Amino acid sequence: MCSRIATRGNKHTHHKIRIMNSFKPGDRSIAQMLKGCASGMLIAGAAIALTSCGEKKADADASTAVLRFSAIPDADTTAQAERYQPVADYLGKKLGIKVEFVSSDSYPASVQKFANGDIHLAWFGGVSGVQARQAVEGARAVASGEADLTFKSYFIANASTGLTRSEDFPGAIANLSFTYGSASSTSGCIMPSHFIMENTGKGPMDFFQKKPIGFSGAHDKTALAVQDGTFQTGALNFSTFDKMLEAGELDPAKVNVIWETPPYADYNFTAHPALEEAFGEGFIDKLRDALVSCDDAATLKALGRKKLVKVNNDTFAGIASVMEKVKFD
Repeated sequence: MCSRIATRGNKHTHHKIRIMNSFKPGDRSIAQMLKGCASGMLIAGAAIALTSCGEKKADADASTAVLRFSAIPDADTTAQAERYQPVADYLGKKLGIKVEFVSSDSYPASVQKFANGDIHLAWFGGVSGVQARQAVEGARAVASGEADLTFKSYFIANASTGLTRSEDFPGAIANLSFTYGSASSTSGCIMPSHFIMENTGKGPMDFFQKKPIGFSGAHDKTALAVQDGTFQTGALNFSTFDKMLEAGELDPAKVNVIWETPPYADYNFTAHPALEEAFGEGFIDKLRDALVSCDDAATLKALGRKKLVKVNNDTFAGIASVMEKVKFD
């Protein structure tokens, strides 16, 4: 009997999605740019199915199936594979299956690969996770870092601006150059934009007077761009900034935090429903349990988390709502 893993379109991946790398004036909202991501492109994607040499579909054979795992490139993209290999190793050993890490060079690429079925588990941000689950019917958010339920963004400034840390929103940044991270980043763009609107009543395009607004592509790039004066101010996730400061990659005499946002839910593992077809009914629950019970130091270090906890799609309903409201026109 010979069996193989086949990738084919089915009920899980019949949506059209549109991937955008940056916002452009004239686009109405984040939701329209991200919720779906690439108009006119039918995602044929992705149920993993095991088929026998005959016409009858075979039962899932975990010994030949491969779980492909990826992550959004929120920092140095060149070190992705090395960084996340411990996660793949842990899951492979814990679940008794083959797990491969697949690199992604952008946030939209991560979502696209998930929609296509090229990856079956992803470490997404809040927005990219919403995108992926909207693109693939039955996709589930299964685990987050405990700290991800109360995540936050930093607004930072080059020391030459004279801005210092305050509990009040820094309205003075309206007249300074500003950079986000990736246009699809929850903590590096979407939530900072939301809090700009909440505090000023203006969308980013109306609020910022000095244009163009920058998109560095990643949190670490935002921090470095503000430190070296390429941009006077910017926004990024608190975790990256704190780690870079601790590692000596940032000089507090050149760049500093001027405001931190209220908390929100962010990073999450999202699982593709095709995993149930490949590894059997109930596999996603087993995967979730393997993640939340993880005490492997290398895995937790790779994720930058101390503990993982159970979540579901409803955990990120607030992010979906923000995506509808934040506009770049």
